[in-house]
Amino acid sequence: MTSSETTATIEGLSRPVPVQLFVGGTWQPAGGGATFEVRDPADASVLARVADATADDARAAMDAAAAAAPAWAATAPRERGEILRRTFEAMTGPRADDLALLMVRENGKTLTDARGELTYAAEFFRWFSEEAVRIDGDYRVAPAGGTRTVVVRQPVGISLAITPWNFPAAMLTRKLGPAFAAGCPVVVKPASETPLTALLLAELLAEAGLPDGVLSVLPTTSAKDVAGTAMADPRLRKVSFTGSTEVGRGLLKQAADQVLVSSMELGGNAPFIVCADADLDAAVEGAMVAKLRNGGEACTAANRFYVEDAVADEFARRLADRMGTLTLGRGDDEGVGLGPLVNEDTVGKVERIVKETVEAGARVVIGGERPEGPGYFYPPTVLVDVPAGSPATEEEIFGPVAPIVRFGSDEEVLALANGTEFGLVSYVFTGDLARGLRLAEALESGMVGLNRGVVSDPAAPFGGVKQSGIGREGGHEGLAEYLQTKYISFPL
Repeated sequence: MTSSETTATIEGLSRPVPVQLFVGGTWQPAGGGATFEVRDPADASVLARVADATADDARAAMDAAAAAAPAWAATAPRERGEILRRTFEAMTGPRADDLALLMVRENGKTLTDARGELTYAAEFFRWFSEEAVRIDGDYRVAPAGGTRTVVVRQPVGISLAITPWNFPAAMLTRKLGPAFAAGCPVVVKPASETPLTALLLAELLAEAGLPDGVLSVLPTTSAKDVAGTAMADPRLRKVSFTGSTEVGRGLLKQAADQVLVSSMELGGNAPFIVCADADLDAAVEGAMVAKLRNGGEACTAANRFYVEDAVADEFARRLADRMGTLTLGRGDDEGVGLGPLVNEDTVGKVERIVKETVEAGARVVIGGERPEGPGYFYPPTVLVDVPAGSPATEEEIFGPVAPIVRFGSDEEVLALANGTEFGLVSYVFTGDLARGLRLAEALESGMVGLNRGVVSDPAAPFGGVKQSGIGREGGHEGLAEYLQTKYISFPL
């Protein structure tokens, strides 16, 4: 592609996908004319060349957002909600197959995972289309009686959304849904590995009637230049980031200079606790979801398996048997249960973690060796006799590897589970509800799955504690992140 080309044809999609920047309601090449490659993780082939945004493009996006902000904030909540609703209908109707297959192509996930993500992603637009008309306020009588106070909620203002590659649709709609419902314009910097999904969603929002300038999408290989330029602009009022804790810390430091409202959904190291009184069949099925959703490339993925002594061997055997039934291959091929990881760096990290954990004393039950051939594949892997403190329990794996550590008491497992700087999500499987609730309340994480392997829900507040982030996305709380409170006092 040259900088003048506006779309790319992706095999299997019903129509070409935009590959230029989306700024001020128009598709345009990057200011410098540069492009970058987006590759298919299944074979490393080039899917498309996408416009590579610069700092000048970020300034143009901020100009467009500033021009659109007053009218967008004044737009009737019902009208804002209907734009989200129409986009939801497009995502789940005419363009559903295109979006799902596009995620398979640029991310590598299986078609089943892509369809699941699409359902989840679209639901954020439906949920927040309904929340847009429920932004509330208050009327109060002052204690002294002589004045009245009216409390109103107003949009926080222009927002910057920085999204990751692992859930290219859902992590974007989870930010855009509440922002648009509240009346905030958004500048988006999608991950360079998966920009096509963001560009296609921009096209759908424009077709649904989103006003020019309310959304800009800036794919780039110069994230620091683009995001840094936006964050240095005094017109920006909020930044929302999903990604690593290391990057999040840096963004928070930049946000402090402008006193930006900040939402950070950062790294995880999720413990998955299996008690001896658990239903092991349910625990194994929960583990399959918690570990292998999106191939393990999820901040919510079960990272450390703590299994009570009495059932540790049996759980490991059953989990290895189930993981061993998965076929590794291209995500949209028939019968494939596990696709490639997103890129060479990711599969290399997984390979290193397994190697170092085995060297520390762990034993491989299944998997553990990267297959030969093209693409970024790593097999389903179960490790047992894993020493506490080894790489597989300390680092976020982001791959299909399940390290199993034995425990003997609730006190021991809580110390192990909480002995990390992260606190996004935890999982507990037990047949004793009281025990489960005690463990859930004692776990230092923002979310707990009790006898279930998935916690994500657009109607619930998603987020972590400690180094896993600040703020919440989803639920009523997600909308509040894009609103500021003002009170008006007057005599009566």
